[in-house]
Amino acid sequence: MSSLAVSESADRLQVQGHVQYDTPDHITPSNVHPSPLEQFHIWFNEARNADVREPDAMSLSTATASGIPSSRMVLFKQLDKRGFVFYTNYTSRKSQELAENPQAALLFFWREMSRQVRVLGRVEKLSREESEEYFKSRPVGTRLGAWASKQSSVVGEDDLANRLARFQEQFAVQASDEEGDVPLPDFWGGWRVIPREVEFWLGKPSRLHDRVRYLRVEGPPGDQPRWTIDRLSP
Repeated sequence: MSSLAVSESADRLQVQGHVQYDTPDHITPSNVHPSPLEQFHIWFNEARNADVREPDAMSLSTATASGIPSSRMVLFKQLDKRGFVFYTNYTSRKSQELAENPQAALLFFWREMSRQVRVLGRVEKLSREESEEYFKSRPVGTRLGAWASKQSSVVGEDDLANRLARFQEQFAVQASDEEGDVPLPDFWGGWRVIPREVEFWLGKPSRLHDRVRYLRVEGPPGDQPRWTIDRLSP
């Protein structure tokens, strides 16, 4: 059971305490990498080596064209020189909102290390070739799942199982098979978040956390991105 102190009544749940952070390291604009992508690479590897559970889990926030937000947890799959990549169904709610309003926010929270990374930026779809290369690396079962799931739509009790059975028959494979030819659906692929702002957060005592923010400085098309780096008040 959590040690978090709460008070409860018939109409209210109130949190009375909080976790105190006490990390020994510090981050400042003078000791981080000049590139936020390289700094993320460093922190991500440190999270992996520290046995953080699911360091690839991130919150993805999107919004409709009228500004109604929604968030969900997804899996980070790639960092390249342009940004952060994840994959999903292109007919899902998140993809529909990204098509309407091509801006997104990501948040990584590595509780075991008292670290967060926040990313804001515009999005772009990956090429079919890039999505296909990744799709082929997935287990047969998850490839079949991409075909079977009409993501974010209302389904009946047996609809998903029936659709899975249908595609197992169509592609002559079983979800438990180690190998099989399951092609990339037209409605499935990757999104890349191209950051314009990245913040690194490190938990410290008394809520006096370390916060370092990178802001992208726009230059001519094709130029390497430049960044201003500032310390933010907690």
